[in-house]
Amino acid sequence: MMKHTSLLILLALFLTAGLKAQDSKRTRLAFVLSPQISWLNSDEASVDGNGNLFGYNFGVVMDRFFDTNYAFSTGLTINTTGGKLKYPGLPEVEPFAEDYTSTYRLKYIEVPLSLKLITNEFHRSRYYGQFGLYTQYNIKTNDGNGNSISKEINFFDMGYQIGGGMEYSLGGSTYLMLGLIYSGGFMDVTDHVIEDKATLNRFTFQFGIIF
Repeated sequence: MMKHTSLLILLALFLTAGLKAQDSKRTRLAFVLSPQISWLNSDEASVDGNGNLFGYNFGVVMDRFFDTNYAFSTGLTINTTGGKLKYPGLPEVEPFAEDYTSTYRLKYIEVPLSLKLITNEFHRSRYYGQFGLYTQYNIKTNDGNGNSISKEINFFDMGYQIGGGMEYSLGGSTYLMLGLIYSGGFMDVTDHVIEDKATLNRFTFQFGIIF
């Protein structure tokens, strides 16, 4: 509940600042298509991360500048991610009497919300750093063999993001964007008989075209 409240407060502050920004400030859109590597970590010592999964993130990102070198960044993307966890055997719970590995292939609708700091342009390039939060909402799951495991996955996830990259001018207001973002989850993405907290983590190699 506290995390949800903090997110609402942050959203309110960002929206208030956006409303106070002058109409002359720029808003720009970017289409992003980004490969990523993701994995799951558990806070239970007996549960081990057992492999990374390759996925992708694509959609639209919007930057709203409130000063020359500062912008609020948000968007709407489809996030295909997941990971693997190795669980200890539970003799009293069938069919989990022996050690077993679960694969979680997850798909979310993601809404990032971050602050972006951008340098002035130099030799057609400029560089940026960004940090903030993300929320995401589960829309599909499977176990790697096409079997749905939606009952084992929580609908809502939230975490933080930090990263940076460069923008290269293609002429006019069009830029090629290249970056790297690390995302770390706050919340348990799983919901099953194992009483642990499994958080989702990702490295996203961001590619985009800014218009």
